[in-house]
Amino acid sequence: MSRRVIIIGAGPGGLASAMLLAKTGAEVTILEKQPRVGGRTSLIEADGYKFDLGPTFFLYPQILQEIFQAVGRDLYQEVPMTKLDPQYRITFGAGGELNATPDLERMVAEITKLSPSDAQGFRRFMEYNRVKLEKFAPCLQMPFPGWSSVLNPRVLAVLPFLKPWKSLHAELAGYFKDPRLQLAFTFQSKYLGMSPFQCPSLFSILSFLEYEHGIWHPTGGCNSISHNMARVAQELGVKIQLHTAVEEILFTGRRATGVRTAQGELRADAVMMNADFANAITKLVPNNLRRRWSDAQVAKKDFSCSTFMLYLGVEGTFDHLAHHNIYVAKDYRRNLDEIERQHVLSEDPSFYVANPVRTDATMAPPGHSALYVLLPVTHLHPNVDWNKERARYRSVALRQLEKLGITDIEKQIRFERVVTPADWEGKVDVYRGATFNLAHSFAQMLHLRPQNRFEEFDGMYLVGGGTHPGSGLPVIFESARISSKLVIEDLGQAARTRLDSSGAPRAA
Repeated sequence: MSRRVIIIGAGPGGLASAMLLAKTGAEVTILEKQPRVGGRTSLIEADGYKFDLGPTFFLYPQILQEIFQAVGRDLYQEVPMTKLDPQYRITFGAGGELNATPDLERMVAEITKLSPSDAQGFRRFMEYNRVKLEKFAPCLQMPFPGWSSVLNPRVLAVLPFLKPWKSLHAELAGYFKDPRLQLAFTFQSKYLGMSPFQCPSLFSILSFLEYEHGIWHPTGGCNSISHNMARVAQELGVKIQLHTAVEEILFTGRRATGVRTAQGELRADAVMMNADFANAITKLVPNNLRRRWSDAQVAKKDFSCSTFMLYLGVEGTFDHLAHHNIYVAKDYRRNLDEIERQHVLSEDPSFYVANPVRTDATMAPPGHSALYVLLPVTHLHPNVDWNKERARYRSVALRQLEKLGITDIEKQIRFERVVTPADWEGKVDVYRGATFNLAHSFAQMLHLRPQNRFEEFDGMYLVGGGTHPGSGLPVIFESARISSKLVIEDLGQAARTRLDSSGAPRAA
């Protein structure tokens, strides 16, 4: 029996779920408000320049490859990509730089240039985190519907590695004495929108993944992953409706039974929400229906930082830049404190620049560059009025670029787009502009995160960075596997237990 599933949002989690569900014979419809698929992993394109809207790093493609294999496809044939080496260059405001490479011996040599006594710490870091990931991987592959899930033997096996009393930065201080190297292996907490001084030590697996499995660039940018997933999903029978905003999720009692759009009502046996969790739950489900996740409760949660973005189409090339470039502010602790506690704008912020034409000529016209500039900033807060700060902080960003040798860029800019936290909220529907979703503190992980089989209502499921396991493309793809499996189990059980008029089980 074909079962109907509606997915709200065509982000990477929704697209992966659609592929898996369609392969089982479900009738899947994705409703997307924007004119493109991808959500935060979509495309900005103009005048021959192409930019990823959001993620530019693609880590650990194995999970997505397994999803493609599950539907009879090969990721590397459907989405051509290049493994980067060097992976990125880190320039330290305190002096020095590090060309990160997945080649173990070359990486040891790079570390030796900065701090000879720390070279062997890298080997110990890799050996320990290889075991740590092996132990923790099963926890990323299973749902956590309640406290009892924490007592699962697979979870208990990883407890010695969790160290909840220890921050990520404190964990890395056990491997590297040089503060620059401590930052080089902890800045990845920004993938979660968190400070390494607050982020749980568990997430040392993020930098390990970079060196163990590499960083990849899909041809055309990470947005091409979304584009090609949508294509494969449609080939599997999925219907994708763009320019279609969901206005309300419909319920019969406490069961989700469909959605309402401007075009009318659509009914389904299951509703999966791939939109930004906090934004969507407060807009699409009446507050009086919600118990655990009322507007007041959502507002009390901890949210990630946001980002100030410049997308610059520039005449000329920057051969001195790597594909990925990270500048770490001299006073990194102060920069993070200004973002997370003071909620003010830094005058010497850390920043990131993607220069993808180093690898991929399709990203800009010949002789031009498509520079992606990201500055971590506070999520929306009364301390910062982006109507006043937008232009000023653009100037700060351009001034910071000089620290990577990008000078007099104003006269070379041929295309420009600025995105502030206010734009993330107002135009991309990201709650408080918190681009990395709910923070990943221990109080907001596992069963304490909004659950894949959403605990408030029957027939409603979550996928994406707002649910378990969390933010970042590999984990979002894992959430798709978890949530899709739950949908398949529940719909199959519903079909098996439905009785015909004679009392005999009706065929599923």
